[in-house]
Amino acid sequence: MANALFPLGRQGFLDGSIDWDTDDIRVMLVRSTYTYDATDQYVSDLGSVDNGRSSALGSKTVTNGVADAADTTITATSAVACNALVIFQHTWTDSTARLIAYIDTPSSGLPFTPAASQSVPVAWDNGTNRIFTL
Repeated sequence: MANALFPLGRQGFLDGSIDWDTDDIRVMLVRSTYTYDATDQYVSDLGSVDNGRSSALGSKTVTNGVADAADTTITATSAVACNALVIFQHTWTDSTARLIAYIDTPSSGLPFTPAASQSVPVAWDNGTNRIFTL
C-alpha cells in the first residue's frame, strides 16, 4: 500500500468541516495488523490497532495545498510491529474523529517494532509533498 487520503477526510477538506491549520490534528502509530481500507471513516473504525498517539500537531501550514506540520513524537504503548501512521481530526471521541491520511512510506522508519513506552519521533518529509498534498 502507498500513502493515501481517506475519502471522508477529503470530503471534510472540501466541505469545510476539517480545517488543517486550525483544527486539533493528531497522528497515531498503527500496528501492522491494520491494512488501509477506504471505507474506514473514524478512528473507531480502525479496531484495536492504536499503538500510541501524538498531541496536537503544531506549526501546521497549508501553502499551495500542501499539508505540513512540525515534527512530533508518539509514545508507543506496546512492543508490537507497526507499519503506518494515521492522521486524524481529534474530537475527544473516537467515533467522531475523522480519518484524514494513511502514511506507510514516510521519509524513513517504517515498518518497525518499538519498545513499550518508547518515544517514537515522527519526522515529516521535507520534500515537495511534505505530509500530503490535496
